[in-house]
Amino acid sequence: MSGTLNKVMLIGYLGEDVKMHYFDGGNCIGRFPLATNEVYINKTTGEKITSTEWHNVSVRNKAAEICEKYLSKGDKIYVEGRIKSRQWQAEDGTTKHTTEIQVTEFTFLSTKKEFDNSKSQTEAAKTNTFNPNIENDLPF
Repeated sequence: MSGTLNKVMLIGYLGEDVKMHYFDGGNCIGRFPLATNEVYINKTTGEKITSTEWHNVSVRNKAAEICEKYLSKGDKIYVEGRIKSRQWQAEDGTTKHTTEIQVTEFTFLSTKKEFDNSKSQTEAAKTNTFNPNIENDLPF
């Protein structure tokens, strides 16, 4: 294989709400930190260790607007994209560097809005109101 591949797949939790930046011409970009966790057992102490890795994530244009509308801090999301490094000049004249995940595809796995909606569905079930969206306890 003579080609190369730059592909990232992550499932994690938003560390902050999506922050939007708008540009001339109607384009925009949304950015948010994404946390992924690794859990392992320390062999010497037997202690369970959780290690968190933070990823800078960016989405563009319509995808950014969708993420801003439906996602908030703590939501779980699957993202697919590529790693991109960039640099810029800060106001103080220093050169800043960052590495980010530029998202090409995403899937919402849970949102707080869904959680709030499921709470109201549970309350509806308690009042014996039929709601076809409520999951029941059937094993299939």
